Amino acid sequence: MSQLSPFGWGSFVHHGNFQPGWTAVGIVLVVGYLRALSHGQRRGAHLSTWRIASFLAGVVLLVATVSSAIDVYAMSLFWVHMIEHLLLIMVVPALLVLGHPLTVLRQAHDEAGQARFDAVVRSGPVALLTHPAVGLALYAAVIIGTHLTGFMDQMAMHAWLMTAEQATYVIAGYLLLLPLLGREPVRWEIPYLPRIVLILVAMVPDTVVGLVLLQSNNDSFPMMFAMHPSWAPSAVDDQQIAGGLMWAVGDGLMMLVGVAVVIAMISDPQRGRVLGPWLESARRSAMADHLVQSGGSEQIGAGADVDDDDAVLDAYNAMLGRLSDPGA
Repeated sequence: MSQLSPFGWGSFVHHGNFQPGWTAVGIVLVVGYLRALSHGQRRGAHLSTWRIASFLAGVVLLVATVSSAIDVYAMSLFWVHMIEHLLLIMVVPALLVLGHPLTVLRQAHDEAGQARFDAVVRSGPVALLTHPAVGLALYAAVIIGTHLTGFMDQMAMHAWLMTAEQATYVIAGYLLLLPLLGREPVRWEIPYLPRIVLILVAMVPDTVVGLVLLQSNNDSFPMMFAMHPSWAPSAVDDQQIAGGLMWAVGDGLMMLVGVAVVIAMISDPQRGRVLGPWLESARRSAMADHLVQSGGSEQIGAGADVDDDDAVLDAYNAMLGRLSDPGA
């Protein structure tokens, strides 16, 4: 690794690392996605152009990340390795999820094929794998297990572990973000409020790992740092820069996911997907009780919708008027 020149923008021009395996995976993903998309369109299915572009961009970014100077310098500079981690576990999976590959695959089949597809996707093993808690646990385990253990040193001694790590990062990120950003035909469709809670919880591993690395004054990965070029920062400085990236950029990317969820929540016309069926029912019941107790029972018909019924809205406005009246 000592023959590498200092890392910079020119490194992307002069250094590359063609990965035939990952390139083959990228080609299979693109060809399979476009073929399924074509079959679905012939059956009358429709998918937004931006979703198609998102999936293709995710595949291109995946192959580019593991084939570019980022991967070449990943074992020479820990902070570059951290950038590769964040791209593979956050950015690439987000683009893939937004492309709705499962929906595209489902739409490529006829009605009987879609029924079989639904049966498989909603089956016990697949449902367990796509459960939000499983995705969150796997994400936390991967982030902590690869940064706060001796995994990096093992990877420095066994090259195949780096490929396994890259694949694990993409899979863990995809399973985490699938129920957060996707509207796919899986068993779980969690409301927006729990999604936001999951995002906040998912920020904890990034923060913990970032702070531990940022505050460490010891060389945590001696085997990996033994591969440092002479021009690289010291092992401790490199480690602290990587920790800062994990904390700031990792949490920043997670916040962007949260912003996307909030935007989706605001633009979603179905109120029940915000709180969930049980909480939404409780909200409506509490609203109706307040209106009745405020004297609006004569205006509320049986089965009235507390959000859309005009009589209920009139009762609600009357209640507010009485509450604002000092003599009431």
